Amino acid sequence: MRRSRLALFLTTLVLAVTAALTGATAAHASAQAAPGPYVALGDSYSSGVGAGSYISSSGDCKRSTKAHPYLWAAANSPSSFSFTACSGARTGDVLSGQLGPLSASTALVSISIGGNDAGFADVMTTCVLQSDSSCLSRIATARAFVDSTLPGRLDGVYTAIRDRAPNARVVVLGYPRFYRLGTTCIGLSETKRKAINDASDHLNSAIAARARAYGYTFGDVRSTFTGHEICSGDSWLHSVDWLNIGNSYHPKAAGQSGGYLPVLNSVA
Repeated sequence: MRRSRLALFLTTLVLAVTAALTGATAAHASAQAAPGPYVALGDSYSSGVGAGSYISSSGDCKRSTKAHPYLWAAANSPSSFSFTACSGARTGDVLSGQLGPLSASTALVSISIGGNDAGFADVMTTCVLQSDSSCLSRIATARAFVDSTLPGRLDGVYTAIRDRAPNARVVVLGYPRFYRLGTTCIGLSETKRKAINDASDHLNSAIAARARAYGYTFGDVRSTFTGHEICSGDSWLHSVDWLNIGNSYHPKAAGQSGGYLPVLNSVA
């Protein structure tokens, strides 16, 4: 009788341990399962302009296989990956042409947007070709736009994402500082370089504030690019590229993999 009770106890114990281990294994397997659908929206900093290896079907949008969204999808194998980011995109372009893949099943959305609305290309053209005073004046105009108009435009984009993908984790990625200051560097004056960096900080602050108002995560890439700005000696950003002007002031492949991807990895 005692032997029977002992056998029953041992059998019960084995079954309990087996069930616990099986549950733990299942939980681990679930944690390692591929993430749900991922949609990458935004402008050239998301599409990968400047990184090369463009997907032929993306045309003028210049979506690169070296862009951080593509790299993240390759490493994490989401159940689907929709890459609609496009070179030159403004908030209106996102609303009119990039949101189609979003749905209630979308698990992750990443986006960089706002720089083109604020006149990024015109600011840099003015600062490269004209005087310090003209550069500072154009930057002041851009900063005023960021304060007065950009928040409403960002709200329109963020609201549309929330409406179409209510269950998604949304990561809003910012922009790097462009210049390493206090170094000897051919090109723009220190006055221009500092004003451009300050304007980038101002833009990032505005974008981060609106993203957080929606409960979205702001991915700040300034720290990962530190030490790799233009004039650093190991730049992850193109300076003026006279042979391919579209590359100018965009991340190289190293900036996508070393600057943007680690930030997306840390918050996605």
